[in-house]
Amino acid sequence: MADPLLTFTDRGIYCPRGDFYIDPWRPVDRAVITHGHSDHARPGHRAYLATHQALPVMRHRLGEITAQGLDYGETLDIGGVTVSLHPAGHIPGSAQVRVEHRGEVWVVSGDYKTTPDGLCEDFEPVQCQHFVTECTFGLPVFKWKPQAEVAGELNAWWAEQAAQGGFAMLGAYSLGKAQRLLHMLDPGIGPILTHGAVEATNEILRGQGYDLPMTEQVTPDMDVKSRTGALIIAPPSALGSQWARRFKGASTGFASGWMRLRGVRRRRSTDRGFVVSDHADWDGLLEAIKSTMAENIYPTHGYTDIFARYLNEIGYTARVVPTEFGGDEDDQETAA
Repeated sequence: MADPLLTFTDRGIYCPRGDFYIDPWRPVDRAVITHGHSDHARPGHRAYLATHQALPVMRHRLGEITAQGLDYGETLDIGGVTVSLHPAGHIPGSAQVRVEHRGEVWVVSGDYKTTPDGLCEDFEPVQCQHFVTECTFGLPVFKWKPQAEVAGELNAWWAEQAAQGGFAMLGAYSLGKAQRLLHMLDPGIGPILTHGAVEATNEILRGQGYDLPMTEQVTPDMDVKSRTGALIIAPPSALGSQWARRFKGASTGFASGWMRLRGVRRRRSTDRGFVVSDHADWDGLLEAIKSTMAENIYPTHGYTDIFARYLNEIGYTARVVPTEFGGDEDDQETAA
């Protein structure tokens, strides 16, 4: 039997024939990157390959890098292996990596969600024999509400604070989640303020043509009293900080798929929890796997053991692959 097209190593998912890695977690010569979150796009690689849409944020986060961009669906020959990138629906610019050689096809999905959010490129099913999947929310308890319903809850909470002359402060990761929430907000309620980490990403994505409402970055000399009724979006690490305390009496909220669990809501110690995730829920994971028509499934991070066991029970051949991708949702925020 021929060696598999992709192998799993201590540096990351590796294609020996093409001599490249996909989302490696240790420095390599050539890295194909699914998206810009820090557990997938790491510093130190000699050369990067990603979608044109993902590269501006990657350069902002990683600094000066040698990188090549591809359009979605565009093919590239690397050592006789055909590589292409296809929408993952996770955040703007995110991709699944399709790798093919002599009829053997693998897809490495990175992080993904199957339901459109109106902001990033919609998930595209890609047929293959081998599918490498996340399962961050790989339990039946994780099922997401329609986005319009969550948007209604979010705007009602903000409008209530604005009507009382107060502030609503929402914790959300600066790449992907913050912009999706902005896309869900009703700007007619009041001004929208942002932490510097969020606004830096907003500016990059606006420059690429992504549709975001007008926002204003919070600065040290801002007259906070003149912004009553505002909604403030900040990284989770900023909630409860000196930066946040200037908005006295603000009602705080947090947006995450983990808000589906009561214990997590309590530990977050915020006034409101909104169940919003940029990852597939249980049904979305199963829908994505079915759409690939793959027989061999490789869960990489999340509830891997439970999810693989279920897949094997329903007729797939599933094997857990240990990786160093984040087990938490989305990005681990940095000071950037």
